[in-house]
Order: sequence, then structure tokens, then C-alpha cells
Amino acid sequence: MEFSSLEEHILYLEKCVMQYDVERMNDLLADDFYEIGSSGNTYTKQDQLDAAASTQTPIKYTVTDFKIKELAPDVVMATYRTLRHHDMKYALRCSIWKKNSNKWQMLFHQGTPTT
Repeated sequence: MEFSSLEEHILYLEKCVMQYDVERMNDLLADDFYEIGSSGNTYTKQDQLDAAASTQTPIKYTVTDFKIKELAPDVVMATYRTLRHHDMKYALRCSIWKKNSNKWQMLFHQGTPTT
């Protein structure tokens, strides 16, 4: 798939993670992935893969205000806002992506509830 910008590419990858496809998530999440969820709980890559495997219907989100900032060569931070459709809750989100062996992987993610 061809992207017109790195921002467009990272947004696409963020949305792929949100689809809760176990195989795709396994590829996109780094082995040492760590998350602080909007619930306040923390999660590892295995926690997220287990959750995706047990999810019958993926959670639908609307993403707005998406931006990236380069932190180092091959490392970017993505920030954005989501609306989770099933309960109409908003969150501010932040992810750190690193390019490993010519593919981007998420190292860290945090969701903070907001109104």
C-alpha cells in the first residue's frame, strides 16, 4: 500500500490495531509493547492479543485531530482523539511507533478519558 505521507501511514496502522485482528496486531505490536489503557489498567502485547482473540465484535472508533511528531530517526509519536461508538466515550490517545527491520511497530500506547 502506498501512502502520501508518514502521517497517513501511521494513521492507517493505528486503525489496523483498532480492528482487533490477532494476526495483524501480533505483527504491529512490538514484543515489549506496553499500554496504559483509558480504564487505568496496564497491558502487555500478550494481554492485547488475548483480548483480541476473545472479542466477538471489534470496537468501532472515530479518530480526529491526528498528528505525528518525529522523536528520533525511525521513531514517531502519534497523538489523537477517539470516540468509542458503543458507549460514546471520548479519549485522548498517544502511541509511540518505531521502525524495526523496515516495518513500523507500536512500542507504547496510552488512552486518557476525556469529555
